[in-house]
Amino acid sequence: MVTIENALGMISITSDVFTSIAGDAAANCFGVKGLGARSKTDGLVHLLRRESMSKGVSVSFGDDGGVSVALHIVVDHGVNIKALAESIMSEVSYKVSKTTGVPVKTVDVYIDSMLIG
Repeated sequence: MVTIENALGMISITSDVFTSIAGDAAANCFGVKGLGARSKTDGLVHLLRRESMSKGVSVSFGDDGGVSVALHIVVDHGVNIKALAESIMSEVSYKVSKTTGVPVKTVDVYIDSMLIG
């Protein structure tokens, strides 16, 4: 949780807020099929529904007040992975910092699977 104080009072932002914003920003990027999570039972990566996107996003808070985001995604076949990852990093960083006012230190993108067809 991040706490921001100003002259009018205090604002506390939970990790769920960061997870929702980051997951939504990543899922809306061109070439992203959705967020993914590795199953503990069979070890396969499964595409997450909109309701359970938080399983594909992890957020950690630094001592300096910044936030780091890690995303596990599933991409479309044939996309330029490097360009897509850079686009996701930029979009997530922008949306999270603009919406919350908290600086984003890092955005790590893990491409877990590629869907063909």
